[in-house]
Amino acid sequence: MLDALISTSSFEKGVFWLCALVPACLFANALYNLYLHPNLVLFCDPEAHAAIYGMKSNVRRSTFYVGLTKNIREKTTLNAIDPAEHAQRRKILNRCFTDQSTTAVSTFVSQHIDRWHEILLDKHNSTTEWSTSTNLVEQLDHLVFDIMGDLCFGRSFNNKEPGDNPLKEVPQNIIQYLKFYYPMCRSPFLSLIIWLKPRGLDRLVELITPPPVQKFNDFVFDSVTKRLELYKKQEHIPERERRQDMFYFLCNSQDSSTEHAAYTEDELRAEASLLIIAGSHTTTASLASIFWYLVRAPRCYEILVDELQKTFKTAEDVAYGPKLMGCTYLRACIDEGMRLVPPGPCESPREVLAGGLNVLNDHYPAGTIVGTAPWCDSLNLDVYEDPGVFRPERWVVDDVAGVTKAMVAEIRTNFHPYLTGPGSCAGKNIALAEIHLMVAKTLLRLELRKTPGSTLGEGSPEMAWGERSRKHFQIVDAYISVKQGPEVQFRKRPVPEAISDRA
Repeated sequence: MLDALISTSSFEKGVFWLCALVPACLFANALYNLYLHPNLVLFCDPEAHAAIYGMKSNVRRSTFYVGLTKNIREKTTLNAIDPAEHAQRRKILNRCFTDQSTTAVSTFVSQHIDRWHEILLDKHNSTTEWSTSTNLVEQLDHLVFDIMGDLCFGRSFNNKEPGDNPLKEVPQNIIQYLKFYYPMCRSPFLSLIIWLKPRGLDRLVELITPPPVQKFNDFVFDSVTKRLELYKKQEHIPERERRQDMFYFLCNSQDSSTEHAAYTEDELRAEASLLIIAGSHTTTASLASIFWYLVRAPRCYEILVDELQKTFKTAEDVAYGPKLMGCTYLRACIDEGMRLVPPGPCESPREVLAGGLNVLNDHYPAGTIVGTAPWCDSLNLDVYEDPGVFRPERWVVDDVAGVTKAMVAEIRTNFHPYLTGPGSCAGKNIALAEIHLMVAKTLLRLELRKTPGSTLGEGSPEMAWGERSRKHFQIVDAYISVKQGPEVQFRKRPVPEAISDRA
């Protein structure tokens, strides 16, 4: 039955399989090490994760990643399954994500957040009355997409600005893009699909591509074309005067073995598509989860606001650095939100290489596909006493509360929102900086509450098993976590002096 559920396409709700259904199956599999396919084994254990995704693990990315490509010509860091090729591409990509670049980009991230708050407060500036209800995830999509535009291409797409803008469709087009290609990766006929891709299948898929998917492809093509024109125009001016965004570093990279450009134009377009998807929807999923749980946990909400107000006088004082990153409860809320809703809910499959791999005292021969699923890891009863509960305190060492360093260290061995090892997210430091800035500035500038009566994002008794909890933010797996909500109301937070005067 499990094999049937995992192998058979189900396009109900427009996805290959429902996150609430399949992770329930994956969870059962992970608990009992059941085989879902003849050559696939998934685990739910921190030691298994370390064995599979470690720096020296005898594995490579599976052909799942080849299936995820739009066409077989696309070569990116994501779909490079040869370990040596992946290491070379990752080395180049890492140049875009240094500590220096994280500090540099945090300035314009803050500017985007400040402008977003300004737009919200232009619509509703009261400190006493609540605003009308808003689906926060839609607002977050626009904000994060603008940030990614600045980060990747040196220009904001102005999605968060009021008024019509055809690019406001792009975040949803990205979801449709993944829903279109993701089923191919999960198909039991993946090997045949990969064989057929250069033999006419890529062309056929291009012809039947749904309009929203084609719009996303066109958007990437147009964005890269414009950025390449700027890059070529600036080739003869001093380097310090050029626009040095991530795309600049990709264009400027050289293959050390040939001393030629590291990327072809097709590969630049493919990497740009990857960066947009990886940098926008994954961050939005984390932010949506954090706010969804916070507005349903008033005690946690108040503790966090209190910590932020004791650390920063106003939202304008919040800047990326040790002061912000040292906010213990803020980091705990962020980690807890990402635990309950991982940016990518299902496994990153790895193929065992010649010589085999030992996992939990069992030997798996070459060709076996192994992995751990973050969605399952987040609900591991052997690691978390109450895995379905939003409890940030589990991440904070507190002798009075009985939370020791050893206890926190243990749960951290099971927490990998950005994966680990050679396949870890290159931009995780920028993503974390963005999330810290967003949560801190928002809660210092705005008061938030769940829209009274709203159930958006909740489960319900009428839904399938695994989707019924009203206390768990529901997501759908499309390689990324697809989500809806939270619905919130906001009002301007009074400055501390105003609060004292009002009291």
